[in-house]
Amino acid sequence: MTNLQIFLDIATEAALSAGVILQDYLGKVEDAITEKGRPGDLVTAADKASEKVILEILNRHFPQHSILAEESGKLGNQDNEYLWAIDPLDGTTNYAHQYPCFAVSIGLFINGVSQVGVIYDPFHNELFRAAAGLGATRNRRPIKVSQTNELSKSLLTTGFAYDRRETSDNNYAEFCHLTHLTQGVRRGGSASLDLAYVACGRVDGYWERGIAPWDIAAGIILLAEAGGKITAYDNSPFQIDSGRILATNGYIHNELSQELIKVSPLSAW
Repeated sequence: MTNLQIFLDIATEAALSAGVILQDYLGKVEDAITEKGRPGDLVTAADKASEKVILEILNRHFPQHSILAEESGKLGNQDNEYLWAIDPLDGTTNYAHQYPCFAVSIGLFINGVSQVGVIYDPFHNELFRAAAGLGATRNRRPIKVSQTNELSKSLLTTGFAYDRRETSDNNYAEFCHLTHLTQGVRRGGSASLDLAYVACGRVDGYWERGIAPWDIAAGIILLAEAGGKITAYDNSPFQIDSGRILATNGYIHNELSQELIKVSPLSAW
């Protein structure tokens, strides 16, 4: 097997193990929910237990690799060419309310480039996997993006950042604008699943601001391998640390980018 296949298989082991933890804790965390600084930015015992099992598996197999985990932060030698970006529970607010839209997300960057990604939705038992040059799958079957080629016929998804109450730099105005131009805009509450749904053709495009690398590390390689396109809002090259992403099936990308650019900020409304 290639190294990427090995990395993919170990990431899958970690994601599935974490998924078992999330299923076990579901509906049992009401008394163990705290906020991490901003209203609505929650963490539960399930987040911590899920991350613990992921770290144990990755450290056992790849003790020299560096890690960026949502709850634990930076671990290991950050100068290592291999960096795992982990979100042990993407969609914590959903999870805390037992709303069935959450996932485990594990991505691997090699020299700063996303190369491996695994997203596991334990509630629906959906496993999304991809590695550079190896394709993208859902439950081991190949997936690809939709062929919708007009924004007016598209279905989009987005999310709202935790600091949305504090800044006019949010996407409320964009949400309203694009709701009128498309067949609909959904807000699932899990960035990794948003990207997975674009990758498998359930939605045609996704944009969001205020996201962290661990939110999208797995999803960007999944979408790339499924035939999609990822850039900044203005169609310039995507930067993982920018906090903003525009991801589509490719066919509506330019049109969606143009519409995002023309929307006035909420403060001007």
